Amino acid sequence: MKIKKLLALILAGTMTATLLVGCGDNSSDGQSSSNNNETQQSDAGTTTPSDTGSTDGGSAASGDLVTINVTRATFNLATPDSAQVQKVQDAINEYIKDKINVQIVLSDIGSGEYPDKANLALAGGEVNLLWTASWESTIGTNDLVPANAVYDITDLLPGTPLYESMDAGQWEATKYNGRNYYIPVYKDNVEGYDLMARQELVDKYGWDLSSVKTLADIEPMLADAKSEGLKYPFLTQKTAMFYRWYIDSFDFFTADATSNWVAVDRATDTVVDVVLTDEYKEFCTLMGKWADAGYISEDDATKVTTDTTTQSQDWAFSWWTDLPVNDEANSRYGQDVALQSFTGRWAHSTSALGSCYCVTAVSTPEQAQACIDFMGLLYTDSKLADMYTFGIEGEDFNYDANGHVEQTDNGKYNHSMWESASATIVTPMYNQPDGFGDLYKDFNGGATTSSAAGFRFDKTPVDAQYTACQKVFDEYGFPLENGGYPESEVAGAIEAYQAALDEAGYQDVLAEFSSQYDAWKANK
Repeated sequence: MKIKKLLALILAGTMTATLLVGCGDNSSDGQSSSNNNETQQSDAGTTTPSDTGSTDGGSAASGDLVTINVTRATFNLATPDSAQVQKVQDAINEYIKDKINVQIVLSDIGSGEYPDKANLALAGGEVNLLWTASWESTIGTNDLVPANAVYDITDLLPGTPLYESMDAGQWEATKYNGRNYYIPVYKDNVEGYDLMARQELVDKYGWDLSSVKTLADIEPMLADAKSEGLKYPFLTQKTAMFYRWYIDSFDFFTADATSNWVAVDRATDTVVDVVLTDEYKEFCTLMGKWADAGYISEDDATKVTTDTTTQSQDWAFSWWTDLPVNDEANSRYGQDVALQSFTGRWAHSTSALGSCYCVTAVSTPEQAQACIDFMGLLYTDSKLADMYTFGIEGEDFNYDANGHVEQTDNGKYNHSMWESASATIVTPMYNQPDGFGDLYKDFNGGATTSSAAGFRFDKTPVDAQYTACQKVFDEYGFPLENGGYPESEVAGAIEAYQAALDEAGYQDVLAEFSSQYDAWKANK
């Protein structure tokens, strides 16, 4: 926590001192880049090559080559292979040199270190094009705009290949204060959840998942699972689950489970204190009951379960984020699973920002234009998209007889479509169908748009109280939602939770939420 606080202070201080011009007027000729390509490869898996020339930013209009630093997270490898990242970077530059006047400096950072290391690089002015997401800590989309850390690209987008690569609704859904700061990855840009069960157990016991309408309906099935001697009849994946199971009732517009104590009630279109709702008490009571019965392990409440627990045979039920091609769950977990749609699919303020890029405010106008040019090519050129996502053909991946991608698992370079480029342009994997991009278009188009879609909460006026409430969630909310309290203690724990929130300044936060949302509704 000390490191994150330090990084936040560095970021805030740097942005306040040097970045305000970035978002206020991005056309300033006096803006200069502090990118430094003399930095050598680090031992943390971050690659910042030193042989690609200056990043001072030339004139794109005059045909001069413009170098941009691209920083992204790696989720499929614990530590990126610096030499292979360099090789991919060089291959990309060779491929694009006759197409756009841009060359890239590619930096890959392991996802576990990404928030801290990317924050430092951003504060040091070493990044032009940054991958981020609504759910990322300290460097997420809701952090960067208030910090004036991102470049306003609204006027750069119209008429470009990048803008035309996806429907206008995607650009509208990702705006802040009516302006574009982010380039969404076109993927499953709406949100909904499925109930997931291991197919082996479904077949053995003849479970009819289609009959499940509420979570309580699976209790007899959980009893079967417990009789199997399973450690995790109901696996929460150490996740605050209220957010997912009750998305049909509430728009949790913060996109952060640690602040799911506030939401828009879909029935009344008003901001509500979630902790005091009947739905919250109902859910936490059920989790306590299931923990008492041995259906939920204390491992989830104490965060002992790992991200690979779902690949074991130790569980029966869990949750799955709905996708256009849900068969992906079988390969991800190394076993067949059965999925039953549990919630609707919703388009809301952060659903299209689950993976995106931004141009940083330290970028010169020439570098900003170069970022738009590069992203436009990345989102429209399949060969570039495959290279950027999968690496070097023949080393990191191959195309099978159907022209689909098979990765080699050499452990050197490995990204996924969702955090790389548009689903409409990245070649499908070997286990994915043709027409992959069309499936995503249909999936996104079939969602319901939330009444709160487009609303962005500015927590600046109550930042201290907001952060304090998130800490209270860690103490009370997370265990309540993961069976950490016996059923008999849930009601008292909820009262204590609310009291602790109020002591932390929750009523100030709630009032600010309500005021901002009412003002937004009045002007939309």
